[in-house]
Amino acid sequence: MRPKVLFLCVRNSGKSQMAAALAEKHAGERLEIHSAGTEPGTKLNQESVEAIAEVGADMSQGVPKPIDPEVLRTADRVVLLGSEVQLDAPNTERWLIDEPSARDITGPERMRLVRDDIDARVQKLVSELLDKA
Repeated sequence: MRPKVLFLCVRNSGKSQMAAALAEKHAGERLEIHSAGTEPGTKLNQESVEAIAEVGADMSQGVPKPIDPEVLRTADRVVLLGSEVQLDAPNTERWLIDEPSARDITGPERMRLVRDDIDARVQKLVSELLDKA
């Protein structure tokens, strides 16, 4: 039985999609990986797509989507990315992701910093979940 992880943010157009793509890169088929948004957007953040591609992951085919209640109920871990997303669910942890725009860092440089923060956290989570499996 593969551990199941659900990454959530508000729009499911950037951070949660990035986390899912990075988890897939690091864990492959060893984890069941999902992402969703509490208020899904209509398209992916292109800067996120490009930043993820730079490290050999792919989120280009992702589509912002709402939370699947069954996935939420059965997830071994639910990761809330950022302070904006609000959800009360079991097995939840919150990642307060670095926000470079607060330091006037924008564009591709901002997205790379966000990606690298998420990637470090994803690698730790993947290792933790696979050690328990």
